[in-house]
Amino acid sequence: MKHLTFTTALALIAASAAFANDKPGEGVTVRPMLPTQIEEHFQHKILFHALQDLGYTIAEPNEAEYQTMIMAVGAGDADFTAVEWRTLHDGFYQEAGGDAVMTKVGHYIQGALQGYLIDKKTYDSGITDLGMLADPEKAKIFDADGDGKADLAGCIPGWGCERVIETGLDAYKLRDTVTHNQGEYQAMIADVISRHANGQPILYYTWTPYWVSGVLVPGKDVEWLSVPFTALPDGATGNTEFNGKNLGFAVDEIGIIARNDFLGANPAAAKLFEVATLDINDISAENKLIADGENTEEAIDKHATDWIAAHQAEYDGWLAAAREAAN
Repeated sequence: MKHLTFTTALALIAASAAFANDKPGEGVTVRPMLPTQIEEHFQHKILFHALQDLGYTIAEPNEAEYQTMIMAVGAGDADFTAVEWRTLHDGFYQEAGGDAVMTKVGHYIQGALQGYLIDKKTYDSGITDLGMLADPEKAKIFDADGDGKADLAGCIPGWGCERVIETGLDAYKLRDTVTHNQGEYQAMIADVISRHANGQPILYYTWTPYWVSGVLVPGKDVEWLSVPFTALPDGATGNTEFNGKNLGFAVDEIGIIARNDFLGANPAAAKLFEVATLDINDISAENKLIADGENTEEAIDKHATDWIAAHQAEYDGWLAAAREAAN
């Protein structure tokens, strides 16, 4: 009888340990930082679900533009964000304290592109490189406001892309012929789409994954422009070649940055961030749902749970690795 009681006690202890390991984040509140772009909430919400399945509590997220987000993590006002472009945002990362206070963890989203696009009709007529717009007559084709200069629907300050564009305008000697418009991006791109629908030439900056390339489809409606040579700000380097073109922006990876103190204290979360991966095409598909009207936080929550259900084995593998790391 004593033997059975002892065995039962061991079983209860083992079960209790297993349960504790199932929720290694119990009692810890994680402070995420989100971008103001709703199209990038999906990739965060998938991680929120995983963290919660590991026992963590998710604090109400703050939102900011990219430079401010990275500064918040560096300053200790947030624990992580999942939308740090490894090359594009490296200047922001270094300015916010870099590796001394943060770590670029894992390889969450790979193959992200940025660049300049024009309507296919104008591209097929012979304008294939941004540098050609140094010619005032060619630049005038994209004049939307009557001042004789090409109007580029560009990048909001604080996103990082504005530094690349501004560097390129100097390097390619385009200051006299191209205006870099930096208004509210959604309004600018709505105007671009409207102009294209009316058969007018268009010139704009965009990135993938994003819904714009599902509306203005590269190879069908528009084409990527090449640039004369690579000119990145802050001494940055990176592969800017895609499909035989120099796009002028590094082919990039979008990943997680997290506080070093948070990672050290939370090996389960650290491992989750290390092993989680998300197909860039899944983000583009989700962004199209947003563009088609499924644009509330509740809708994006459902997009995240639908993705998890469709990738359950992969998702469960993340959790298993995270729990093992907590042992």
